[in-house]
Amino acid sequence: MESNLRPLTLGEILDRTAQLYRTNFLLFAGIFAVYAGVLLVLGLLQIGLAETLRTLHLTQQLLWLTWTATGVTWLITFLIAGMSIAAISRAVAWVHLGEPATIRGAYQSILPQLGRYLWLMTITAFRVWTPFVLLYAGFLGAIFFYGPKGFGSYSVAAAQPVGVVDPQATEVVLAASAIFFLLLIPVGIYTTLMSLRYSLAIPACVVEKMKARVAIRRSIELAKGSWGRIFLLALLVGVIKLGLVAVTQLFIVVAAIKHPGQLPGPGLLSLSQIMGFFTNTFLGPIWATGITLFYYDQRVRKEGYDIEWMMQAAGLTPPEPEVAPPAAAKSTFTTAEPWLALDAHFEPPPEAPHTPGGANE
Repeated sequence: MESNLRPLTLGEILDRTAQLYRTNFLLFAGIFAVYAGVLLVLGLLQIGLAETLRTLHLTQQLLWLTWTATGVTWLITFLIAGMSIAAISRAVAWVHLGEPATIRGAYQSILPQLGRYLWLMTITAFRVWTPFVLLYAGFLGAIFFYGPKGFGSYSVAAAQPVGVVDPQATEVVLAASAIFFLLLIPVGIYTTLMSLRYSLAIPACVVEKMKARVAIRRSIELAKGSWGRIFLLALLVGVIKLGLVAVTQLFIVVAAIKHPGQLPGPGLLSLSQIMGFFTNTFLGPIWATGITLFYYDQRVRKEGYDIEWMMQAAGLTPPEPEVAPPAAAKSTFTTAEPWLALDAHFEPPPEAPHTPGGANE
């Protein structure tokens, strides 16, 4: 089995990511196409139902549909995303170590532990994004409750605010805005650093079959001292994704400029969903591939995993340290603990009789 386990620079990790992605494109794209396909179906269903309700002039039902569909989409997306990311990590690990990998095999290997991966993603998302969500929720709540009182209602016909303005409400909105912008930078820094700490948790959980919290601690230890390299990897992948998304969704921007104040029609929205399917399928595996390679690189650097892997491949795995038997042996023994049975039947030799004036005196 041929593998590429050795310490890699960031440039070499990027080259290796591109090489694996190019040579195993159908494998990685096929795995992530499950996630992208579910998003496509949910998006098209939502567009179709919304257009039907709009045609029937059921405005109230359309609002409820939007909120319900958004909630259901988030839940299903979270489930499928966790499954696809874990399957990609499993497939990348196999390919990187020179082992055969298939789409079906990758999903079959992670499905028994899917709950563990979802719980891991839940914990990390809560720890990383809670301050960001609270900051935005507080700001939007202040705008929603105090904005109309602080600035009055806006009349499109008169092109100016109308109604009574509450000075105290205005102060609340201004104070909330100032707090929001002051805290936005430190909260963003916190979110970035926590994301870097937990970035290797999913590969560790998948490859080493760890529980969620153990995988988080494992990620913190492995990522320590290499946050900058991981950040550059994430930044580069993010720029590539944003660039391709901007190109593929350009027609939506053009339509909005040509018809200001009008929502895109169902045809354009459906086309946007289809383009999103191809974008997600092509780009989705890139980050999972790169971060899994980074996980192995950190293990090689900190633990000498390349030596360990070569010994395992050659059948020279070092024996595990012996476990000392318990102080008190049980009355019954299993074949898995033969040393306990030997200790139980061992009798020390009788002591020599004491003779006066002998060596014992």
